[in-house]
Amino acid sequence: MPQPSLLAALAAGLRSGAIEVVDLTSPLSSSTPVIQLPAEFGQTAGFELEEISRYDDRGPAWYWNNFRSGEHTGTHFDAPVHWVTGKDRADVASVPARRLVAPAAVLDFSAAAAEDPDFLVEVDHIKAWEADNGPLPDGGWLLLRTGWDARSHSQEAFVNADENGAHTPGLSPECARWVAEESPVIGLGVETVGTDAGRAHSFDPAFPCHSYLMGSDKYGLTQLQNLAALPPTGAVVIAGPLPIVTGSGAPARVLALVERP
Repeated sequence: MPQPSLLAALAAGLRSGAIEVVDLTSPLSSSTPVIQLPAEFGQTAGFELEEISRYDDRGPAWYWNNFRSGEHTGTHFDAPVHWVTGKDRADVASVPARRLVAPAAVLDFSAAAAEDPDFLVEVDHIKAWEADNGPLPDGGWLLLRTGWDARSHSQEAFVNADENGAHTPGLSPECARWVAEESPVIGLGVETVGTDAGRAHSFDPAFPCHSYLMGSDKYGLTQLQNLAALPPTGAVVIAGPLPIVTGSGAPARVLALVERP
């Protein structure tokens, strides 16, 4: 009898529940938090729905909407062209589909971030994780769990800003450079509003995750949820951004496949 194909085995695992689908996406609505830049800069739009018809005179048998949203609103994908260092690289529609399905390493710094919202991950933190779990996945995602998804119900709590700016966890400048230029991953995923730490505007370079990752033809995923449901290794992430031609990024439905015992 022929052996079942890999795809048949995957389908069987999904059907039986041996492979769980974990939704890493924040629901998208008018209350979804958005990044806030200084007033002198252009601002991203929050998510808005405009009803076209709802089983009424405008359309008796159908309901549908127009929507308005920034490319970088809610759970979203950063393409290399998003930053000046990647201005000659791929837009979101040009990202190869094969790079949208990849293994993930999940590093848990939620306890440290709870004690210090400005907590920064250093290269030594990642090296220590690798000593316990093995190397970061070649062609995979580095996902940073900080517990920040618990704040996503509130713009104020999520951005966590005061007179000195936002206070959210992230990578140090040297760690961002290492992830972009020396690690084997294709990108960084975070639970915060952007891939950079809240005080990254004052780093050298400013916003190093964006600068180094985009310049290295790597990607970002932001405002992820439910990373606590993923194991440190073994999950496979499926990132599905809207393929906006010339787009710098797009809202995305992000899923993870997790094998359960």
